[in-house]
Amino acid sequence: MTDITIRGAGVFGLSIAWACVQRGARVRIVDPHGPGAGSSGGIVGALAPHVPENWNPKKAFQLDSLLMAEDFWRTVATVGGVDPGYARTGRLQPVADDPALALARRRAGTAKDLWADHARWEIVTAQDTAWAPVSPSGWLIRDTLSAHMHPRRACAALVAALAAHNVWVEPEAPQDMPTLWATGVTGLHDLSAGRPRPAGTGVKGQAALLEHDARGQPQVFAGGVHIIPHLDGTTAIGSTSERDFTAPHTTDAGLDAVIDAARAAVPALRDAKIIHRWAGMRPRARSRAPMLGAWPGRPGHFIANGGFKIGFGMAPKVAEVMANLALDGHDTIPDGFRVEDSF
Repeated sequence: MTDITIRGAGVFGLSIAWACVQRGARVRIVDPHGPGAGSSGGIVGALAPHVPENWNPKKAFQLDSLLMAEDFWRTVATVGGVDPGYARTGRLQPVADDPALALARRRAGTAKDLWADHARWEIVTAQDTAWAPVSPSGWLIRDTLSAHMHPRRACAALVAALAAHNVWVEPEAPQDMPTLWATGVTGLHDLSAGRPRPAGTGVKGQAALLEHDARGQPQVFAGGVHIIPHLDGTTAIGSTSERDFTAPHTTDAGLDAVIDAARAAVPALRDAKIIHRWAGMRPRARSRAPMLGAWPGRPGHFIANGGFKIGFGMAPKVAEVMANLALDGHDTIPDGFRVEDSF
């Protein structure tokens, strides 16, 4: 007997299962490919906020989730005994020129209002250190809200925590209700069947892992590239966002460009050895926000999809909201996140 079946063992499915288990629910998780088999098995793991301006429900939701993350992942690690690699070490971004500096300073003011005492967005002088990114203006943006984690380790940590509650990922199980579908790109295709336009699509991403130990340093965002100093002593860089491609799981020259951009941004990486190249498909909803809620026309079925590039950052809050809905019938989904918003 189960209270809810969750299909899909990516970060959304596993996090929602964890939230349900913590409420005492009997949970079954089903994924024929195993945990973290899709885009949640990537290597980057940047938990970075939207810029603090033009505030909207999506940005507020993300802020809540980023602030929940430390306690969420600490509990997961404590229960399961597996470290997800979470660290809130902030982020550095180079400032290109005087107009960019003026914009960054305005955002520092709005961050005080929107982030309150939770985090800071500040302008600092570029420092001559091994990890500092190159800054044409001599200035850097530093925020203290950004965090990072290792996606594969995070999925493993959730699996271990769930196992401590006698919940495992099963390859198959009979259909039952209620069922929550967190099935990524495949789920977007299923949702789109028979509708005049697709609910979303898969977007290819490519990333690389370098042999460079910068643990404890802030992550860097420069030249459109995320540079993540993982706690295991490796550094991840990524990623591309490709709508047109022929080989969804194969790396190519697109990743070479990302690697070149990272090396140019952070000189410490210029001679770092590439130890892994990754490519995969990330689910992007038409609305560009996560798709949450009941599956239209299918009573007893729920959807959590569309994590795209912010799935790990959104996961703690998505888990809370979907557990509210699926277990208690309590709808706390914000505007713009509903499944219907992507049709």
